[in-house]
Amino acid sequence: MSIEESQTESRGLTRKTIAWAFYDWANSAFALSVLAVLFPLVLGNYWSSGDGGAVVTVRLGWITFAASVIVCITAPIFGTIADAGGYRKKFLFYLALMGAIMTAALGLVGEGNWPLALGVYMIASIGYYNSTVFYDSLLIDVTEPQHYSFVSTLGFSLGYLGGAVLLALHLWMVKSPATFGLAGISEAFSMAFVSVGVWWVVFLIPLLFFVPERHSAIEVTSGAIRAAYAELSGTLHHIGKYRNVAVFLGGYWLYIGGVFTVIFMAVNYGQRLGFADQDLVFALLITNFAGFPATLLYGLAARRYGAKAGIYFALLVYIGTCMWGMVMTTVEEFYIMAVTIGCVQGGVQGLSRSLYASIIPPDQPGEFFGYYNMTTKFAHVLGPAMVATAAMLSDDPKWVLLVLMPLFFCGGFLLTLVRLRPAMP
Repeated sequence: MSIEESQTESRGLTRKTIAWAFYDWANSAFALSVLAVLFPLVLGNYWSSGDGGAVVTVRLGWITFAASVIVCITAPIFGTIADAGGYRKKFLFYLALMGAIMTAALGLVGEGNWPLALGVYMIASIGYYNSTVFYDSLLIDVTEPQHYSFVSTLGFSLGYLGGAVLLALHLWMVKSPATFGLAGISEAFSMAFVSVGVWWVVFLIPLLFFVPERHSAIEVTSGAIRAAYAELSGTLHHIGKYRNVAVFLGGYWLYIGGVFTVIFMAVNYGQRLGFADQDLVFALLITNFAGFPATLLYGLAARRYGAKAGIYFALLVYIGTCMWGMVMTTVEEFYIMAVTIGCVQGGVQGLSRSLYASIIPPDQPGEFFGYYNMTTKFAHVLGPAMVATAAMLSDDPKWVLLVLMPLFFCGGFLLTLVRLRPAMP
């Protein structure tokens, strides 16, 4: 091994860590293009053509809720079974393949057929969210604990870049279908869904070939589902013994709920302030392009100052941004806010994942990352519920930001109680 290769490996940058991180590049196309932009647009303008905006919102809300419930129930079970059998990569492959195929299938759903579109979208979402259980749990197999922060944030940084690149291509396709040999906008949207599915599968391949998997000593030879539920029940029964895990998940649930709400409500907030749709989509692209280098630098800084310090800094930025957003009046300020959020958004997610990896039992990563992803899905419900309540109490959109700030404060406080050492049963 050359000196350069040795130094690179000592920083945590190896073939297997790069292959692992590229799955973030792969599935972030679904998160950004489909979840945030394409599906809501096509659902309202094509599959639900002629229906009122409130009706479309209800449909989208309920199908998102249904997918979240299914993921919350199945994620820990999938993780437990995968740990017992030592085949997390197989689970990741089949779930990702399911999500990719269903995403591509959205491009074949005809106009007005919103029930089929919702059903296909729900299956794709389940594949996306559950595959991350196994992807996250493989972090401990590709690098050493001292490199968790850097490698985890590397994944998020590549995810932001990959998602932004493909979304930019999709927006170009929609704006100029003839450039790509497409007949019109509807065909451009169809091709966009298909391209996300293909992108997802292609960039999954490096992980399958170059990422190793640590096999558990626990084996399940029969009755795998029953054994998984028994194991899950046992872990829940004595979860109190994993103090760091329980306290961290409580704090994480609070502050990540605020983070996700800022991500998914930003466009809606901008619309309520009167900003144009093209400005809002452009701001979304800015956020992701800014997130690529910023998240990578965030991981490097965390190596020196620690994951907790990085998370604290990000939470302070979110609190400050919420306060600023309450007095924001121009679209230029919205762009600046987008860049600011982009600089910490991936960092807080990446460092949360790496900090969690450092405190869970190393022989049960799939199961414990099942809890992590279940908590993440519950966080998707927390923030929007608070925002909906605020909207019922006041027509002023700035109340949305006011109710989010306690999530960052309380989540940060619980994080101070987490001890930075591996949890022991």
